[in-house]
Amino acid sequence: MIKKNTAIFIFTACAITYLLGMFCIRLMDIDAAQYASISREMLERKSYLQFFDLGNDYLDKPPMLFWLSGLSMKIFGVHDWAYRLPSFFFAWLSVYSTYRLALLFYKRDIAVLSALVLATCQALFLITHDVRTDTMLMGWVIFSIWQLAAWYQHKKAINFLLAFLGIAGGMMTKGPIALMVPVFALGSHFVLRREWRQFFRWEYIVGIIIIAIALIPMSIGLYKQFDLHPGKLINGDPIKSGLRFYYWTQSFGRYTGENHFKEMNDFTFLLQNMLWSFLPWIIFFLIGLVLDIIGVIQDRFKLSNKQEWISTGGFIITYCIIGRSQAQLPHYIFIVFPLAAIITAKFLYRLLFTHELKTLKKILTGFHGFIFTLLWIAVIILLVYPFASIPKYVGGIAALCLIVLFILFYSEKIKLPHVLATGFFTIIGINVFLNTALYPTLLSFQKGSAFADYVNQNNIDKNRIVMLSENVGHSFSFYSQHIYPRRSSAQIQSGDLVIARKDSLPVMQQRFNNIKLIKQVNTFGVTGLTLPFLNPATREKELTPYVLVRVMN
Repeated sequence: MIKKNTAIFIFTACAITYLLGMFCIRLMDIDAAQYASISREMLERKSYLQFFDLGNDYLDKPPMLFWLSGLSMKIFGVHDWAYRLPSFFFAWLSVYSTYRLALLFYKRDIAVLSALVLATCQALFLITHDVRTDTMLMGWVIFSIWQLAAWYQHKKAINFLLAFLGIAGGMMTKGPIALMVPVFALGSHFVLRREWRQFFRWEYIVGIIIIAIALIPMSIGLYKQFDLHPGKLINGDPIKSGLRFYYWTQSFGRYTGENHFKEMNDFTFLLQNMLWSFLPWIIFFLIGLVLDIIGVIQDRFKLSNKQEWISTGGFIITYCIIGRSQAQLPHYIFIVFPLAAIITAKFLYRLLFTHELKTLKKILTGFHGFIFTLLWIAVIILLVYPFASIPKYVGGIAALCLIVLFILFYSEKIKLPHVLATGFFTIIGINVFLNTALYPTLLSFQKGSAFADYVNQNNIDKNRIVMLSENVGHSFSFYSQHIYPRRSSAQIQSGDLVIARKDSLPVMQQRFNNIKLIKQVNTFGVTGLTLPFLNPATREKELTPYVLVRVMN
């Protein structure tokens, strides 16, 4: 069994690793830096119900992330870690809520294991530094599911109130999906328990009223910014109603074709990305999911009083709904990772702490030992080979960790099953190296934050800086705490400081006979790594040079 001190040690190691990512890694363009920039701009404008992105009307995500991150920056100052801080707490809300939800139906060991699986999956290490709306959304949704399940079992009014406040918080984070997932999870459970009366309780009307009241401030802002001024262009499309956009188009428009974005609509896309985002537990999850489905079929789709289908039903239905959307991104499925963690923990407990599956235990332990070895080798190569700026001793420490992995795998003295001990060690250890060495090195190739650092360090007049045609990146605006205009070459004036692609200099030379190079940044889109970029011999061909120049006549 997992002892309390062991669990506390692993949770503490996770927290430290999250914090390393928060403090050591610059914000990545596109989403994280954009949302941080919007939060900062909200503070600067003191516009808390109407939102702007570099001076333009913004209509994409609801305001909860901006409100909470803006409040954090109001208290602690405009820092990337202050922007991330609320999401850090929501990550832990997710872990705790997962534990409490599992504890309603299972023994403590499964509940603890559920929380440990969620805290140590790769997605949690990622979304505590590459902060988008999904960290908060995950927290709100699993919290509301836990509270609904507690109300379902114990009939306490406080659980009912907190559940619907949680749903409202989730809707103000990413829209109606925060209501849909609890409905999918609890609804599937009620169906298999044949508890039809649960679908017709009068209390739901009160819950809807609670949600409606909580959504009033956001709705007022949308109405004033868009419904009173129909026809504003967002992503090139005229918007007639901001209210309709949030409550319909942004979510349901992905099925009707009304949504602007149409990308990654393969049904298996999310599962393919879970192969990395739910590491190191993905194989255990898939087996656990299949066994749950086989079990409910054998039980003729009827649960006993001691069984739950909230986790499995909630995951399956949500996956099917998102998987049929015309627009998907890898992080969309993170919302149900807490439910996936419970599914995984149930199987891990059966595999590792009972004698039911001895042969399968040996096979999976050996297979994961091989996979964990490959992961450490890959990290060692990334630390040693591509970037000379990473000290060689860092790769040496990682190589020592590979030796520790073998010791853990073969030691008879450790108190955890070998696959758990090596899994926790591998995923936490690898992310320590990613957060302190690899990611910071990659972000040195991000043009926005690189130019911001130069501008700040050299006290350059920000009011004279313009961007030629394209946005250099929201990280430029956030880290330099300034909004820069975009100009065409015909609009640039003598004396301007211009940031542009280097290959656009000949166009400016046609108008200005004196162009002084101030700073050059060789840049690469770090969120889309390629082998030629990682190869030092071919990297230069992958880089795009951007320059800061002063133009004069």
